[in-house]
Parts: sequence; structure tokens; C-alpha cells
Amino acid sequence: MKRTIGIILAIIGIAMLVLGGGFSFTKKEKVIDAGPLEVTADKQEHVNWPPYVGGIVLVVGIVLAVSGNKNS
Repeated sequence: MKRTIGIILAIIGIAMLVLGGGFSFTKKEKVIDAGPLEVTADKQEHVNWPPYVGGIVLVVGIVLAVSGNKNS
């Protein structure tokens, strides 16, 4: 189980490093909701993380993947 979690964390860490500093997505937001009248707008959202977080997640994933092979 530790090995599987480690591999998943390593993949997430690599993705975080490749994406650089975050990613953007669009979400719909209600502007006006007055009975039968409803107006929505697209709002751009951005998720940021410092670059070192991806490195930390990658290292923790590698450590878990390697230590998961040992039988205790």
C-alpha cells in the first residue's frame, strides 16, 4: 500500500513541477437570479503553489515507494 501511495505522490509531484506554478480553470457563477430570470458569467480561477511544494511531494513519493518494498 505504501508503494502505491508513493508512486501516486511521485506522479503528482512531477505534474506539479511541470505545470510550473499552478493551473487555471473556468467556472460558471450566477450574477443575477430573480425568479425566472437567471444570468451567469464565466469566471477564471487560478490555483497557485510554490515550486518547492512539487519537489517535496516528489521526494516524499519516492521515499514511500522505495520503503514500501521492504518486508517488515
